[in-house]
Amino acid sequence: MGNREDLLAGARKVILERGVAKATARDIAAAAGVSLAAIGYHFGSKERLVTEALSEALGNAIGDAMEELIGAGAGTSPLAGLTRLWNGMPAVFADNHEAMLASLENIVRIVRSDEARAQLGDQLSGAYTDLAANLRAAHPELDEAQAAAISRLYFVLAQGLGVLWLLNPGEVVADGDQLAAAVRALAGK
Repeated sequence: MGNREDLLAGARKVILERGVAKATARDIAAAAGVSLAAIGYHFGSKERLVTEALSEALGNAIGDAMEELIGAGAGTSPLAGLTRLWNGMPAVFADNHEAMLASLENIVRIVRSDEARAQLGDQLSGAYTDLAANLRAAHPELDEAQAAAISRLYFVLAQGLGVLWLLNPGEVVADGDQLAAAVRALAGK
C-alpha cells in the first residue's frame, strides 16, 4: 500500500477504536506509519481524510452486503427482492456495528462543514448509481427510472433503519416482510 491507502486504513483503525471526536491527526499518522504532513499532502485536511475513510469503509462493507442480498433476489419479483434484502439487513448492521457508530458520529461533523457535505454529496450519487445497477442486474424488468427510485428508497431505508438499529441493537424496527406489506398497502393491493 502507498501512503494514501495507509492513511485511510490508519484513520479507520483509530476511528473505530477511539471514535471520530477523539481521533487526532497525530494518532492517525502513527497508525498509518507515515508522517503527519502526509495527511495534508494526500487529503488536504484531517477532516477530508476522515470523511473519505468512513465513507469508503462503511460504503464498501454495507454496500457489498446489500449487493449480495440484492443479487440473491434475482429471478424473483422486485417486491420479493425487497423482502429478502431487508430481512438480511439486521445481520449486516450487526456485522458493521462499530463502523456504523463511527459513521453516525461523523455525520454531525459533516453537517457542520460545507466542504465535507460537498465531498459526501459526490459520493452519494455514486452509491445511488451502484445500487440502481445492482437492482437492474437482479431485476431486468425494472427500467432505469424505477431502479433509480428504488435505489434511493433502499439508501434511505438503510440509513434510517441503521440508525434505529444502533439505538437498540438487535431490535428489528421493520423487517422485509413488514416493508413489503407496507408497499403492497400503498399500492392498493
